[in-house]
Amino acid sequence: MPQLGQLLSSPDAVLRRVAKNMTDKLGASASAQAVAVYVPGRVEFLGKHTDYAGGRSLLLAVDRGFRLVAVARKDKELRIASGPAGTDVMEFEFGQTPAHAKGHWVNYSATVARRVNLNFAASLDLKGADIAFISDVPIAAGMSSSSALMVATFLGISGVNHLDRTELYREHITDRIRLAEYLGCVENGQSYGKLTGEKGVGTFGGSEDHTAMLNCKAGYLSQFSYAPSVFERDIPWPAGVSIIIASSGVEAVKTAAAMEQYNRASLRSRMACEAYNRSAGTQFKRMRDIAVTVGADGLAQALAAITRGAELGKEQDFDLPGRFEQFFREDQEIIPAVGDALVRGDVQAIGPLIDASHAGAVKGLVNQIPQTNFLQASARKLGAIAASAFGAGFGGSVWAMTPTDKADGFRKAWHDEYAKSFAAEAKHAEFFITAPGDSATIAE
Repeated sequence: MPQLGQLLSSPDAVLRRVAKNMTDKLGASASAQAVAVYVPGRVEFLGKHTDYAGGRSLLLAVDRGFRLVAVARKDKELRIASGPAGTDVMEFEFGQTPAHAKGHWVNYSATVARRVNLNFAASLDLKGADIAFISDVPIAAGMSSSSALMVATFLGISGVNHLDRTELYREHITDRIRLAEYLGCVENGQSYGKLTGEKGVGTFGGSEDHTAMLNCKAGYLSQFSYAPSVFERDIPWPAGVSIIIASSGVEAVKTAAAMEQYNRASLRSRMACEAYNRSAGTQFKRMRDIAVTVGADGLAQALAAITRGAELGKEQDFDLPGRFEQFFREDQEIIPAVGDALVRGDVQAIGPLIDASHAGAVKGLVNQIPQTNFLQASARKLGAIAASAFGAGFGGSVWAMTPTDKADGFRKAWHDEYAKSFAAEAKHAEFFITAPGDSATIAE
């Protein structure tokens, strides 16, 4: 492990700030052994609500993220300081969740600590930790800042306690893909083998976000499928092309009504499977099973079966055929076609395909808002090679691809167009140029 004092002179300015908060706000000694963690935000290039349905996605890690530093304590206490000033400090013991306002970051860190306590306290004497973190990822903007915080918290606690040396950890978590699966279960509350689940944070999602943060590579798009998670291929990012992120200024916070809307997409996925099973006499658990069974030419057949099954279950109001069609086209048609076009260097071919992906989210997921629809359409009108909303929806961000030599001018023009139509939201929006970056790192 590095000493905390070494981090105070790190070339990474954000990491230096985190280390200083450890000494100034939490009173950690500069001579203490420290765990230093970096976890990036992610962009879901394609794969809208596909992961928990067993589908695939095309991902990249952005070059922004969480820096977190952890130092072991002698008791079971966790003291966590958030933000550049390090003044938002929460204190609690393993297994506890401190009182907090809805949407407060501590819910995510405490969920991780509760699960670590539940899964590993019998295997070793868990140590508490002083922890500080800072993020330069826009919060609640579709880049999965909440999942990134959970990954960073776990890596910090795990590094302090050497969880990876326990038999139970080694039995279940053999590589970073399996770790992403486990952390997805931590978030949604499910068990992972013998690693028993608990309530999680209340969302019914998958492990796409965690997979991207732990496994994507600088300079590449990475394609995975899920349930179980399988790496499919890396696709080199096209030369001379940049990606611009526009956060809409409308937060995609998964609390209260927003969480209910997010979970509805997952519920409709399960209901579509149930409707198909009623009609076809099958026992499929995920939409990917149906898609693979009916094959490339079987969409109409599957939609007819789901329609009949929905009528039998009196579930017509949920538009289950529409939910399945969105999944089928995204998973079986659009993602493979976009990946193949990029592999052969035909960047211009992907624009219409990604337009179709965004349209599928509007119609089939019903998770877009006027602001994200405007950003997607205006990006294309301004000449973007491709553009799409991404993430859970109901707020968040849109990405656009443009030639690198035009990226800064495009970014400014895109922002100006947005400000003309959504002046209030534009005050909270952020437009920035990024590139596929590295996955999480840990120095322990």
